[in-house]
Amino acid sequence: MENQSCKSLEFLLNHPKTGYVTSDVNAETIERRSFSPKRIKIFSSRYTSLEDCPEHKFGNNKEAEKVLPDIINNNVQKIIPGDAKTESAKQAFMVRRNVGVFFSGGPAPGGHNVIAGLYDEVKKYNSESKVFGFLLGSDGLLESKYIEITKSLVDAHRNMGGFSMIKTGRTKIDSKYKMELSLKTCMELELDALVVIGGDDSNTNAAFLAQQFKSAGIKVIGIPKTIDGDIQVKTDDKETLCAISFGFHTAARAFSQNISNLTTDAGSDIKYWHVCKVMGRVASHLTLECAFQTHANLSFVGEELADYTDQQRIEKAKKKGIVDYTAYGMTLRHLSRLICDTIVRRAANGKNFGVMIIPEGILEFINEIQVFIIKLNTIIADYNNIHDIDFHTSFLALDAKLEYLRRLARGMGDTDKFSIWNLRDDDLFDQLPSFFQDGLLMERDTHGNFQFSQVKTEEIIMDMVKEYLSILKDQGKYKIGIERSYYESIMKNANIIPDKFAKVIFQNPDAKYLLIKESIISLKTLKQTLINSEAISPEDNVPEPVIRIFKKSDPKFKTQTHFYGYDGRGSDPTYFDCNYTYNLGITAFHLIANGATGQMAAIRNLEKKFDKWEPIGIPIAKLMHLEERNGKLTLVIEKSLIDLNSNAFRVFKALRDEWMAVESNQDRYRRPGPVRFTGSAEEDRPITLMLNSI
Repeated sequence: MENQSCKSLEFLLNHPKTGYVTSDVNAETIERRSFSPKRIKIFSSRYTSLEDCPEHKFGNNKEAEKVLPDIINNNVQKIIPGDAKTESAKQAFMVRRNVGVFFSGGPAPGGHNVIAGLYDEVKKYNSESKVFGFLLGSDGLLESKYIEITKSLVDAHRNMGGFSMIKTGRTKIDSKYKMELSLKTCMELELDALVVIGGDDSNTNAAFLAQQFKSAGIKVIGIPKTIDGDIQVKTDDKETLCAISFGFHTAARAFSQNISNLTTDAGSDIKYWHVCKVMGRVASHLTLECAFQTHANLSFVGEELADYTDQQRIEKAKKKGIVDYTAYGMTLRHLSRLICDTIVRRAANGKNFGVMIIPEGILEFINEIQVFIIKLNTIIADYNNIHDIDFHTSFLALDAKLEYLRRLARGMGDTDKFSIWNLRDDDLFDQLPSFFQDGLLMERDTHGNFQFSQVKTEEIIMDMVKEYLSILKDQGKYKIGIERSYYESIMKNANIIPDKFAKVIFQNPDAKYLLIKESIISLKTLKQTLINSEAISPEDNVPEPVIRIFKKSDPKFKTQTHFYGYDGRGSDPTYFDCNYTYNLGITAFHLIANGATGQMAAIRNLEKKFDKWEPIGIPIAKLMHLEERNGKLTLVIEKSLIDLNSNAFRVFKALRDEWMAVESNQDRYRRPGPVRFTGSAEEDRPITLMLNSI
């Protein structure tokens, strides 16, 4: 019997259908790998040249001029046909090259296509040229760990998500020693150029590498990558040169598909508020795009919260002849009240459910939390500068960290200087939940930033919401509206005239959704109200249908929290990102072949149709500004926040009341559909880009 079972299993495992359905590679993957992205028209030219565009101006930073003298005077460069090149220039264009490449920072969909575009173009002009991929990001450069990128390797990763081809890392090349190690590796490989695929910090690194490598004749090109969408380049005249970084569109679509599924669930089960936190530590671009993709009931843009002013507080302070600085910027308490207002209004119209989107870094836009973060960052940086041991190593437990802060508040710090942490800070900090205190005091990331993704932001906000909703419920202000037709059918089925009780128990007896009076907050107060109005006598029981109606109006606030980040950044790229990244890789080659260095490869006119796209090089050094990192001023590329005067935000602001659907109208949920890369129904650009192009 056992022998027969083994033979049966062997037959099953060797059956072609079993092999097909359990294969690592399915039909979708095969189709993805065989898809050929479009090439921008200029790349059909045999040769190209670079045209300097000095009309695109940026304000130079004095510190950048000092430390990046060899690349600070770069102009924006446009790639143009180069068929008029001299014969020697044409030969130089097609010379055999060695090009290195590495990923830096978190994955973003489309990264593999950058390498594919670079590889295809390198081989197109000289089949003997080589591309080397440094393993685990800049660690591979520092440790001379690399592989030669081959056609089979590229073909296996075309149009696929992730950075798994050569992996990624987060090590910064931020010392003279690391610079020398990097140069040594590049010289040993006889590299002509290095391509850095990463975010704002990685492109900052690319600028310093370009400066360091210039004398050695090694060119360095950066590629704008981040799903957060906060790498956007505009000139001093507000002309857009890079509308969005790659990976943003795919991540937003992946998040939106999941959020859209939750809108379907919310409207079906009608008992949950789904709270969706999406990535975006410094900027809320992903939240805004997801709002347009899904029409969630509530979406909070951090930049708007930071810009908020409380006019009532301002007027109150003015009467006293003082200035109330807490009136500028949203507080946690006010934010929780705004959320409660929407929840209560929706419930009043029979919808005690909904979907809310908040950015990962929403707390950074909250006034009092921002003050805490700035102060704690400074305290931790000061401690690290004074002592030989790290703050988080010295104080492992939360209690130990809190005790150190209390000592500072009492003037018992490490130095004689005035402490920025005072008794009022200590008092306010003590009122925060312990898990949030722990979050604010946790170790910063490698850039010295507070790690918002590690803090359960949504729980902090929703705990405050639940607390206030409980108060509103006790006051009789938070109730579920009863649909009039339902009320009438329940009463008629029990042979009770609906109007007999309607005016007694409802505050709006003629409305579509009926609200139990605020004074009726229990079965006891319900009965007393009916007795007082002589609808029943003291000896009578409250009619069963009326009890059912009362219980149905009693709200139970339930939430489900979700964090969308790592899933979206690991998604296979959209059609838009497939085309965008492939052409970024090609652009990088043409910048290198034409002798450029210290430039960020970019595609201009992304907000327009594909035939309008223009490949350019943007001078990274001119994008630099000084920013506080780990308690020190450091040169970095400035992150781009949402412009509250942009078309996209203005349209969002005009439509969000409709999407909130607090009246008796239907919810306006939108279904973006799954991420695809072919088909006529696939949108070709992010919605926010399309709106901003109007």
